[in-house]
Amino acid sequence: MRAILYISLGAVAGANARYFVGLWVAQWLGAAFPYGTLIINVTGSFLIGLILAFLTDRLIAEPAWRLVLTTGFCGAYTTFSTYAFEAVTLVRQESYGLAALYVLGSAVLGLAAVVAGTFVARLL
Repeated sequence: MRAILYISLGAVAGANARYFVGLWVAQWLGAAFPYGTLIINVTGSFLIGLILAFLTDRLIAEPAWRLVLTTGFCGAYTTFSTYAFEAVTLVRQESYGLAALYVLGSAVLGLAAVVAGTFVARLL
C-alpha cells in the first residue's frame, strides 16, 4: 500500500509538471508543432537517466525515492522516459538486436495503435 502512495505522490507532481510545461512551451513556441510533447519527452528522458544514475551510482537511497521520482513523477510526466531508459539499458547489455526491435517496434506499433484507435473511435 505504501508503494501506491509513493507512486501517487510522484504522479501528481509529474502530471501537473507535464501540464504546465506544455502550456509554457505552447506560449513560448506556439502550437503549430507539438514542441511541448517533444520537450517533455526529451526532458523526461534526461530526468530518468539523471535520477536513476544518481540514485544507484552516487547515493544509497531508500527504494521509496525510486518509486516517487521515476515510476511516479517521470511516469506521469512522460512514459517516453521509461521507453528511452529501457532502450539504453538493452544497448548497455549489448542486446543490440533487441534494442533495435524495441525502439522500432515501439514506434511503429505505437503509431499503428493510434491509427487503429482512431479508426475504432470513428466506427463507434
